[in-house]
Formats: sequence, C-alpha cells, structure tokens
Amino acid sequence: MTPAPQTIHLIEPRWVIPVVPDGAVLEHHAVAVGDGCILAVLPAEEARRRYPDAAVTALPHHALIPGLVNAHVHAAMALMRGLADDLPLMRWLQEHIWPAEARHVSKEFVYDGTLLAIAELLRGGVTCMNDMYFFPEMAAAAALESGMRASLGIIVIDFPTVYAADPQDYLTKGLALRDAHKHESRLTFCMAPHAPYTVSDATFGRIVTLAEQLDLPVHVHVHETAGELQDHLAKHGVRPIERLQALGLVGPRLISVHSVHLTDTEIGLYASHGCHVAHCPSSNLKLASGFAPVAAMLDAGINVALGTDGAASNNSLDLFEEMRLAALLAKGASGRADALPARAALAMATLGGARALGLEERIGSIEAGKRADLVAVNLGSVELAPCYDPVSHLVYAAGRSDVTHVWVDGEALIEERRFTRLDEANLISRARRWQGILAR
Repeated sequence: MTPAPQTIHLIEPRWVIPVVPDGAVLEHHAVAVGDGCILAVLPAEEARRRYPDAAVTALPHHALIPGLVNAHVHAAMALMRGLADDLPLMRWLQEHIWPAEARHVSKEFVYDGTLLAIAELLRGGVTCMNDMYFFPEMAAAAALESGMRASLGIIVIDFPTVYAADPQDYLTKGLALRDAHKHESRLTFCMAPHAPYTVSDATFGRIVTLAEQLDLPVHVHVHETAGELQDHLAKHGVRPIERLQALGLVGPRLISVHSVHLTDTEIGLYASHGCHVAHCPSSNLKLASGFAPVAAMLDAGINVALGTDGAASNNSLDLFEEMRLAALLAKGASGRADALPARAALAMATLGGARALGLEERIGSIEAGKRADLVAVNLGSVELAPCYDPVSHLVYAAGRSDVTHVWVDGEALIEERRFTRLDEANLISRARRWQGILAR
C-alpha cells in the first residue's frame, strides 16, 4: 500500500529568529514543517518553489521564534496566585503555602491548576515546561490534554504529604508514572528533590543513583536565600552546594534552581562540572531573595535557563517578562550594559532551557531536523513601531500579548490568540471554584 504523501506547512514570517547560529535574523524566509518536524529554513520564494502544494501561513508583521522553555515552574500553584503576597520565603512557605497545600492539594487541584497554568503558558509562547509538584500524574494528564510539551518532576521530600508517605513512596510513584508514559513523545522526566533543607543525605544518594541509571536531570532548589544558607551551615557545617558536591549531585545533570547566593568559587565549581542554572528573576525579587550573579555565571560559561517559578510567588507565568528582567538585572547588578544582551536573553529562554533538560537535540532553536515547536510574535503594532532590531523588540519591548500563534510538534495550539484544544471559559470557571474553596 502506498503511504499517503506528507502534508507540508510553510510558515512565512517577516523575520525568522532561529537562535542558532547566535544572533542570526533571517528576513523574508520560510520554515517548512512536516510530520511535526522542521524540514527546512530557506528563503520564502525558494520555499514556494520547492513545496508548491504546501499550506501557507503568511505572517508579514511577525517574528518566528523557537518555543520558549520555562525551566522551572510549579504549575498547579496557579490556583494560589495572589494567595499570600509580600512575605519572605520561609514565612511564605511555613505560614501560608504549606498549610494551604496540606488542606487543599489533591489530584483534582493539581489537574485543574496545571491546566490553568498551561493555558497561560501557551498564550505566552511557552511550548515546554519543567514542572515540580505533587501528583505529577495529573500534570501529565493536563499536558497530554492540552498538547504542551512537559518535563515532569519526580518530586521527593523527606516528610509526608497527601501525595506520599515517605521518600521511597515518592520515588515509587514517580518512577511508575515515568514507566507508564515512556512512549509519550511530548513528556519527559526529571528527578526533583525539593531542596537541601527538605531532603536528607540518604535520599539524595538514592536520587543520584537513579538519575545515573535512568539518564535523568536532577531539578532542585539551591541557594535561594541568605537565611537558607545560614540555617544549613548551622545544621550541616557546610554550605548546601558543598554538601551536594560531596553527595555526587554537582555535575551535568544538575539543574540548580534560583542559585542566588553563589561565591566565585561555587560559580567556578558549577562551570567546571557542566551544571545548569534555572534563573527566576521575578520570584527572586518578589520574595526579596536577592540578585543572582547571572553575568558572572555567563562569563564562566554556565548554561543559564529561565523559569517563572510558580504563580504564587511571581505572580504570573510570563517568560517574556523574565527575559526582560533577566537582561536588565544582569546589567544593573554587574554595572555592564553588555552583560546580558537581548540575543543572549532569548537564547536563555529557548535553547538554554532545552539544554538544561537534555532536549537540545529536539527543541530550542529553529533548525532542520528539530521538532516544530514554534511561536509567532506580532511586531507590527503601534506600540512596537518602528522596528530596527526584532530581537531587541522581543526582549525589551514586546510582551506575551503579542504572541499570536503557537505550534508544538507542528500542531497549532494557539491560532490568532485562540486555543485550539482548551476551553477558556471552563478554565476560568474551575479557577473561580477553587478560589471559593481556598478563600474559606
């Protein structure tokens, strides 16, 4: 039987921003997509000749970029947006977030909250999220329903929650989920021990072994606040990174989230061991955690990705805002206007996240052979006129409201800002129901 001919789709924006090679801007080019894959990036006229029967999406005022990668998020916490504001991290956690989670987190909460977060992420051009939360099987269900690409954390904490009784229970449930979904092309997994202050040496040791056996990244909060470091020194006699190094976690699998308080020696250690950092500037600012030394990390050659953290501590899941803040904070903190240029900020939000998750061969740039995770951003509005440099506009002037189209594996999930799979009114209704429950 003769196979059906491949359906080709040409996307023709004003500019293609491929991210690779660094700084490239391709004007009047097209991206050819087939079977969920990028087939070619070539001049638009040549594309029309090569693929005469292709369906064409003409976007004459748009920049086409790789899908953004949110390298750290607690997606279900979208239902806690604004629940407890203007507090330092440990008071926020101990007095508000952890008690609320103990009362309300359930499978239904995680499913509804994750679906709400995914809708926000997709609308803002995020095509892949690295999630860390309880009941990851419900996050998996939400991702599969919505079409979002997701890396799901096999979360581990040393104390019991409604999700699991002890570290082994967390691991058993998370690994069973991974086995159940190992053939889902849009789902991958990370080991996700919460933090050095919630995970024991024995549990970290087990995680290191599993990560090596299963070839998984390890996604953990590290050096987020000065208070965390003081408490850790008092309890363990060393800073958290020194303890993690002794336990075997410091290496190319490590995604070190926040990493606000790093010494020059620790930055050198991360660089020499190929570690990754998930930088969350809005959350760091809102919780008064401090200013991460991003310029020094980049100078040392560390791969820095961008994350939003959860909506409870941000309070949005806007990666365009994180790009802008990351670039501005790096300049202000270092005293160097060139510390983090726009092209580097865009790379952090795309290829940087893909590298941290071990997905750089599949996503993160617009190159033939990669999956067609793509985002179109309209730069033709009066607020964005004139446009001398589309990359500059993407980081310093445009926002998530300018995202018009989003594709994952070549499938349109957002068309002219409308969802193709999700019911927006239903999502808002569910969110309001949970608001009534949590506000009691």
